[in-house]
Amino acid sequence: MPHNPYSRLFAIPGATAFTLGNLVARLPMGMFSVSAVIMISGARGSYALAGAVTATGLAATAVVAPWTARLVDRHGQARVAVPAALIAALGSLSLLLCVRYGAPDWTLFASYAATATTPNTGGMSRARWAHLLKGDARAVHTANSFEQAVDELCFMLGPVLAAFLCGALFPQAGTLIGVILLVTGVLVFAAQRATEPPPQNHQKRTDRADRTDRADTSAATKSLLRARGMPVLLIGFLATGAVFGSLEVVTIAYADEQGHKAAAGAVLALQAAGSCVAGLVYGAAEPRGPLGRRHVLCAAAMAAVMTLPLLAVAATGSLIALSVALLCAGMATAPTMVTAMTLAQRRTPEGRLNEGMTLAVTGLLGGIACGAAGGGWAVEHLGTAAGYGVPVAAACCALLLSSAQACATSTRPLRRRRPRRRRPAPPHVSNAA
Repeated sequence: MPHNPYSRLFAIPGATAFTLGNLVARLPMGMFSVSAVIMISGARGSYALAGAVTATGLAATAVVAPWTARLVDRHGQARVAVPAALIAALGSLSLLLCVRYGAPDWTLFASYAATATTPNTGGMSRARWAHLLKGDARAVHTANSFEQAVDELCFMLGPVLAAFLCGALFPQAGTLIGVILLVTGVLVFAAQRATEPPPQNHQKRTDRADRTDRADTSAATKSLLRARGMPVLLIGFLATGAVFGSLEVVTIAYADEQGHKAAAGAVLALQAAGSCVAGLVYGAAEPRGPLGRRHVLCAAAMAAVMTLPLLAVAATGSLIALSVALLCAGMATAPTMVTAMTLAQRRTPEGRLNEGMTLAVTGLLGGIACGAAGGGWAVEHLGTAAGYGVPVAAACCALLLSSAQACATSTRPLRRRRPRRRRPAPPHVSNAA
C-alpha cells in the first residue's frame, strides 16, 4: 500500500476524471446564493426580498432533493443528474432574466425554486467511492475525508468567486458563470460511466431469483426516515448545520460592528481552510476504535473548540484573535462531518446511498438556515459577542445526539440475541410432548 493513502484512491481507473468533473460541478453550490443576493438586492434595492427568494429556494431543495436522489438510485446517476442539472440551470437563467428585465417579484421565487433539482454531486461522488471501495473501510474513510475537504474548499472559494465576478464584471456574472460550471461539471462527471454504481433497478433484476433478498427489497421501499438510527443522525446533521449557519451570520455582524465588513469573507475563509486541512489530515490517519465512539469524540472536540470564538471576542474584542479562533474551530468540524457521513452510509440500505447522502446534506442545509436565523436573532437582541453562544449551543446539541445514538447502538445487539418464540401448537395437537 502506498505511503500516501490518497494516491491509492486515484490509482483507480476513472477516479481522477470523475473527481475533477465533480469539483467543477460542486463549486457553484457556494456561488448561487451569494450571486442571487447581490443580483436581486442591487436591482430591486431590497435585501429582504433577496433573502426571502434564497430561503424559498432552500426550502424547495429540502423537499425536492431527496426525490431527485431516489431517482438517481433507481435509474442511475447519468440518466437523472444531467436532466436535473439542465432544469436547475434553466431556473437560474430564468431568475437572471427576470431580475434583468424587471419581472414581478413572484417570478423570482418561482425561478429560484426551480433550481431545487440541482443534483447532489457530492453525494453521488461519495456513492461512487463506496461502490469502488466496497469492503475496505480504511479506504472509504480516506475517501469520505477527501470529499469533506472538497466541500470545505468549494464553500470557501464559491462565495469569494461569486462576489468577485458580480463586482468586477456585472451583477449577473456570478449566476451565469455558476450555470456554465454546473452544467459542464455534471456532463463530465456523468460521462465517467465505468465508475458509476449500478442503479437499484438493475440490482433488483439481478437478485430477483434469490428469495432471501425479499427483506432487503421491502427495506428499500420504505422511507429512509424510518431506517434504524437515521432519524437521530439526521437531527444531528441539523444541529451541525446550525453551527455553520450561526457562525457565518454572527461573524459577518461582528466584522461589520468593528468597521471591517469587507474582511468578513476572509475571516470565514480561515474557518473553512482549517476544516479543509483537518479533513485531509484526518483522512490520512488510520481510524481507531468503533465508528460511533469516534463520532462522539469528534463532536466533543467540536463543542469544545466552538467556545474559542466566544472567548476571543469576549476577552480581546480583536478581529485578528477571532480569526485565529475560527481557524482552530474549523479544524474540528471536518472530522465530525466525516464520521457522521460514514455513519449515514452504514445506516442507508444498499441501493439507496445517493438518497441517504442527500438526506444528510438536506439536514445540514436546514440546520444552516435555522442557525442563521438563530444567530441573527441573538445578534439583534443580545449583541454580537453573545451571538457566538449560538454555535456553542448547537455544537453541544450535536454532541448530545451523537452520544445518545452511540449508547443506543451499543445496547441494541443485546436485544437482538433474544431467542425467537416458537409458534403455538394448533388446538388439536396435544401439548404434553
